[in-house]
Amino acid sequence: MTENINNSHQLIPTGEATAKLPLPKGKGDPITVIGTDAIRQTFDNGCLQQAINSRTAPGVTDLVLNPDAHVGYGAPVGCVMASPTHIYPGPVGVDIKCSMSLLQFDLPADQIEDRKTRRALIDAICERVPTGAGKGQRQAPKSRRVHEQMGRIVAAEGATKNTFEMLDVPRNWRHRCEDAAHVGHDDTTDALYTRLDRLIGDGRFPSFANKIQQLGSYGGGNHFGECEVVHVDKNQREVAEAFGLKDGHVAFLSHCGSRGFGHDLAMGQFRALQGKFENWSIPYPGQDRELCYAPLGTEEADNYLDDMALGANFATINHMLINALVLEAFQEVIPGVRGKLIYFISHNIARKEIVRNQPMWVMRKGATRAFPANHHALKDTPFEKTGHPILLPGDPQRGSAVMVAQEGASESLYSVNHGAGRIMGRKAAIRNLDQDAIDTSFEENDILTNCRSYPRDEAPAAYKDFEDVLHSVKGAGLAAEVARLKARFVIKDASKADD
Repeated sequence: MTENINNSHQLIPTGEATAKLPLPKGKGDPITVIGTDAIRQTFDNGCLQQAINSRTAPGVTDLVLNPDAHVGYGAPVGCVMASPTHIYPGPVGVDIKCSMSLLQFDLPADQIEDRKTRRALIDAICERVPTGAGKGQRQAPKSRRVHEQMGRIVAAEGATKNTFEMLDVPRNWRHRCEDAAHVGHDDTTDALYTRLDRLIGDGRFPSFANKIQQLGSYGGGNHFGECEVVHVDKNQREVAEAFGLKDGHVAFLSHCGSRGFGHDLAMGQFRALQGKFENWSIPYPGQDRELCYAPLGTEEADNYLDDMALGANFATINHMLINALVLEAFQEVIPGVRGKLIYFISHNIARKEIVRNQPMWVMRKGATRAFPANHHALKDTPFEKTGHPILLPGDPQRGSAVMVAQEGASESLYSVNHGAGRIMGRKAAIRNLDQDAIDTSFEENDILTNCRSYPRDEAPAAYKDFEDVLHSVKGAGLAAEVARLKARFVIKDASKADD
């Protein structure tokens, strides 16, 4: 049996929540698709064509399409690519290391039931953590000030004891990061200092000092901070305890990345690689300029890997600083509160991993790493015996989830989706959704926000049904739900999304 998606591409179901997308003319192994029938119907022709373009691009050996997939930058948002020979900037995108983090408080949920308390918390956070495109520390009177030299160290070294001490971030949080520090193409930090000095010295990063001022801030669009109440699944209490989750207690979920710092590095790389393609008359995969690439070992690939690492280190420290500032805000409003970082995990990054006993670069675009218990990469980490936490944002009204990988994740390059995924484009959402109805729905659900009017293009109706998405992940045997997170207030901005 096959399924016609808009009469153009055919999906072949292989299970309750899995399918294959064959390549044209049998050019190679088909694309692995994760999603129930209902979810597969959300993949339009543009998304599937981008998947085919990416899978048939030079050096790409594997591609997985996750249930949240939709049209992206060259490659679909919600896909995973692997290659032993080439690196592609498109699957990482312009918000290098866009990520999720979760901070758990020892604060029972009833302590924030009062709306005045929640409003005070919103105000205290916004005094420290600015939101919106182009916004930085100057817009938040109680933020941490990061000078240019400190920013240089952050970008080159990432989350080290040194950088945490400089920024007054709890040092033990480093052990709760998917990757605390990224290194250069030659596996050294020196390569990143050299690359950064060259970019600044040659005038190719004129905005460096300004972008450093965005450390400790949210972007616009789909970036957010969300105060949650944790509801642990009764069948996953041991895993939840190992993660550090507290049932019925308050937590804080954050979504953002490398801000304008990573954006400028990524755009510089796209311009440089596209210039090479045009000078050498190299055809783009699928005639898509956003699928430019560089063979590993070349100067172009080395430069990209260095720039990606610089952006990734910025993103890591950005999250760590946001969480430190959020904890400080909670302690101002509710003295004595303590907070523990559960995990920090990215969904826009390329990582060197072992795929079928071969080292490859795995490029996750809107996709989350999912290593199960006893995976070799988790050795000597706090999650060796359980698998690491997977942080999946849904929407404020339907909730978000903490999951843990199962052995079946090997079928998806040890990856799952990064959230619910858009079902309605931003322009369509602004055009079709009713502002009063959106704002009323937040009031009816007793979810406060810092927005005068909640952004229409970020309304829950603009996203796929989170239950359908989670059902796909569970049905495919990729991961199990450990806890559901229910929002009590949201920190957001109405600006255009960074990623």
